[in-house]
Parts: sequence; structure tokens; C-alpha cells
Amino acid sequence: MFNKDTWQEIWHSMRNNKLRTFLTGFSVAWGIFILVLLLASVNGMQNGFEKQFNDDATNSIFIYPNATSKPYGGFEAGRRIRFKNDDLDFIKGSYASSIEYFSPRFNRSMTFKFKQETGAYGVVGVSPDHQQIERSIILNGRYLNIQDVRNKQKVMVIGRQVQKELFKDEDPVGQNLIANGLVFKVIGVFGDDGNEREESNIYAPYTTMQQIFGNSDQVNTIAMTYNPEFDFTRAMGFGDTLEEVLKRRLTIHPEDQSAFFVNNFAEGFSNVQSFSSFLKYVAIGVGVLILIAGIVGIGNILIFIIKERTKEIGVRKALGARPIEIIKLILLESIVITTLSGFGGMLFSMGIVAAISPLVDAPAFSNPNVDNTVVITCTVVLIFAGVLAGLIPSIRAANVKPIEALRAD
Repeated sequence: MFNKDTWQEIWHSMRNNKLRTFLTGFSVAWGIFILVLLLASVNGMQNGFEKQFNDDATNSIFIYPNATSKPYGGFEAGRRIRFKNDDLDFIKGSYASSIEYFSPRFNRSMTFKFKQETGAYGVVGVSPDHQQIERSIILNGRYLNIQDVRNKQKVMVIGRQVQKELFKDEDPVGQNLIANGLVFKVIGVFGDDGNEREESNIYAPYTTMQQIFGNSDQVNTIAMTYNPEFDFTRAMGFGDTLEEVLKRRLTIHPEDQSAFFVNNFAEGFSNVQSFSSFLKYVAIGVGVLILIAGIVGIGNILIFIIKERTKEIGVRKALGARPIEIIKLILLESIVITTLSGFGGMLFSMGIVAAISPLVDAPAFSNPNVDNTVVITCTVVLIFAGVLAGLIPSIRAANVKPIEALRAD
């Protein structure tokens, strides 16, 4: 089966039937090419969705105040809701076992100066737990600690982008920044791999920010992470409980959906996981259809090849060739064509994916890639099943009588 004459005969047949060889090979290569791009696209979307959650802990809850839309408890609609320090203490004290990390956020914009460089940046007053909630990475120096908060220290942790713009190549740790006539000491530099925009912010103790801006005890946002052992139901239930309790505490109508917004990452993360699973099933379904189409295509082309070579088969049988030898010759030729084109299409498509993967980095689409094992398995299955599809007509042709084969058109 694998002697030199057999290979020469296969090569001669392929060379003399270039169009047939091309169509057979192209149908296989194209099927694999589309399958690889489909799998890479699905993985790219999944990676993009997951990347959006890498910016913050996936068990985060953010509560944003707004204005009421319904009159209630003697208050008119349109009342601005403001969270205060005693609201923070109440939540932390009432749900200590359900909360992992907890931090207020006090947001303002300030213009800073260092030597000859100036720039306006968002300053976020936070507590030390905010590092875990935001998943900030300390690149130099340290983060805020509890003493900074208690003593209302004028210290700041600056983002990587702030360092580049104000300090250039200088080490910022230990340097002073001037804003609004006040001097702040830089104690650290942070990075945020999930959100580069966050690196243009500056973190300071929230108590310091409250003192600077009118000795206020108000905060803009309440941020926390719930117990990581919570399942989806308990996580959603905890978010609903916080909403109900705050509405009672702040005298808000139970059905008022505008007073404040509870952003529970459990819901978003669950939706993303569900959509990712849906995409995966769609990819599997389309992939199966592509494989079936490829198998049918290979089978049809093999039937055409067999019909085209019917007289040749008759001559071979008349000269004493056994049916098994004829079947082997036909299938071996198809195996060579489908294997070369199948793996060629696979390598070409994987090369394209590898080339474009570093160039694609959108919020909802990032790092498209494919599992090599899955692609190789699909390629082998397509080749094997396609050849198998042509086995029956090959057997039928090999068993035809020589005289009938020679009479065939």
C-alpha cells in the first residue's frame, strides 16, 4: 500500500486532475479555516467580557446615590440622597459577617503642580480596603493605611499615568504635590491592569478629602465586596437587603428605583457567564454544521472521483486487481489530499489568529485564540469522517463487474 509505485500513481493522478484536487482540498481547508476563526472569535468575546470584570473584584457591590422620584415620609420627590459616615458605620456594623472589604468613595477633581508640570486629575477619597475592591497593584511605595485615615493625613497614592505626566523619569515616592494651596506627600504609585483610565486617578484618605472640602461627612459612593463564599442567590439577596435597609434608613419609598443605584457585580458576572456559555454552545453547533458540510463535500467529491475513474477501475479489475486494492488506492489518494489541505488550512488560519491577536484589544473583544488540541481534533475528525463518507461508494465501485465498468460513460 505504501510502496513507491503507489505514491507515484497518486501524484500522477493529482497532477493530471488539478481542478478536482483543488476543489477537494479547498473544501477541507476552507471548512477548517472558518472553524478556527469562529472559535477564535468566540474566545475573543469571552476574554473581552472577562477583562471588563478584571478591573474590580467580581464580588463587588457599588452603591451610587441619586435623587428620589416618589414623595415619601413627608419628603417631596426630587430630594438628593447623600450617604454619610454614620451610614457607613451602620452598614459595616450590621453586616460584618457578610462583608469582606468596605470603602467609601469621595470624588473630586483637583489641579496639581510638581515643579514646572501641572495637571488636573480625579482624586478619590477612599479607605485602605479600596485597594482590594479596585484590585490596584502597588508598583512603588505603599498604599493608604488606617492611620492615614484616622489622622486625616495629606498623603496620596498616584496612578501610573499621573507619574508619567507629572514626574517624568523621577521617583515620585516621597515627593510633594501642591493643589489648592495644600501640600500632599506621594507615598505610592499604583497600576490597574483591567482599566488604564483608573491609572489617571489619585487616591487619598476619604477623611482628608472630607476635611478639605468643607468638613463634610458625606461620601459619593459606597463600595464593598461581599463574602466570597456566597453563591449567586446569597450574593443577590445581600444586595437586595442593602437596598431595602438603606431605603428604610433614609426614608425612601420602597418602590423608588431612582433614589440610589445598587450595582451588584454578581448579576453582571452571572449574565456574562451565561452569555459565554451560550456563545460556546453556538460555536459548537456551528462547528458541527461546518464539519458535517465538510464531510458531505468530501463525500460528494469522492463519489465524483469514483464515477470519473469507473473505466479505469474496470481496466484494473480486468487485469486482475482485487477490490481491496482498488478501494485502498482511491481512499489513499483522498486521504493525502484531505490531510495536506486540512492541516494546511489549520496552520494558515492559526497563523492569522496568532498575527492579529496582539493587535486586538477592545473592551468587548480581547486576545482571540484557539485551543490547539480542539482544532487538531476537529481537523482529524473532518479528514477521517470525510474519507469514511466515501468508503461506501468506493466499495460499490470496486465490486462492479469489469464489463459494466468499461461500458460506463
